[in-house]
Amino acid sequence: MKNNDLDKQNEYYSKRASEYEQIYFRDNKERRQEIDDEVIRLKELATDKSIIELACGTGYWTTRVSETASDIIASDFSQEMIVEAKKKSYRCPIQFLQADLHNPPFEASSCDLLLLGFWLSHEPCQDYPTLFNTLKKLIKQNGKIWMIDNNPPAEGSKFESVGKDSFGNNYKKRFLDDETEYSILKNYFTDESLRKILEPYFEIELLIHKRYYWSVVLTAK
Repeated sequence: MKNNDLDKQNEYYSKRASEYEQIYFRDNKERRQEIDDEVIRLKELATDKSIIELACGTGYWTTRVSETASDIIASDFSQEMIVEAKKKSYRCPIQFLQADLHNPPFEASSCDLLLLGFWLSHEPCQDYPTLFNTLKKLIKQNGKIWMIDNNPPAEGSKFESVGKDSFGNNYKKRFLDDETEYSILKNYFTDESLRKILEPYFEIELLIHKRYYWSVVLTAK
C-alpha cells in the first residue's frame, strides 16, 4: 500500500471511531447471531490467557475477552479509537497503547493469545509474509492467534468497488455518517483462499467461514 493510501485509511478509521460499532448492531438476526457465537468461542479461548490485541479499535472484542482473560495489552494506531475503547469497563487488568501493528512495541513471545480483528482484509496481499512473521514472533510457544473479518454480505450494496491495484488488492468506497467519501483497501476471502494464504505460515486449528463473517484460530509452524 502506498503511504498516501495508508494515510487515508488511517484517517478514515480515526474519523470513524465514534461511529465504528454500528457494524456490530445492525438489524439483521443472522448476522448478529454470527457475532454472538464468536463471542462465546473467543471468551473460552481467552480463559486465563495473557493477551495482546492489535488493531483493538473501540474495544468491542477487548471487553468480551476481559471477562475471562488474565490480562490484556490492547493497541491501535488511532488515538481516537483508543479514546473510545477507554470509555468501556473491563474485568481484568488492561493497558492501552497507541502503536503500529506492523512495528508492535512488544518483545518476542509476549502473549498466550494474540487477537487481530477486522484487519486482514485491509492488509495489502503483498505484505502478508511480513505481517504473519510479525504475529508469529509475539506468541509464546504453543500460543495462538485469533482473527475475524467480514464477508461481502456484511457490507451490503452501499460500498462499491473502485477497482484493483497491480497486486490484485481490491479498493472500495466507504462513507462516514456525514457522507465524506474514502477509498479503502478491502480484500475478501473464501474458505479456500484463506487456507491457501495461511497454511504456509500456520497450523489452522479452527476456521469458520459463514455468510457474514469468518474467524480463524492459528498456531505457528
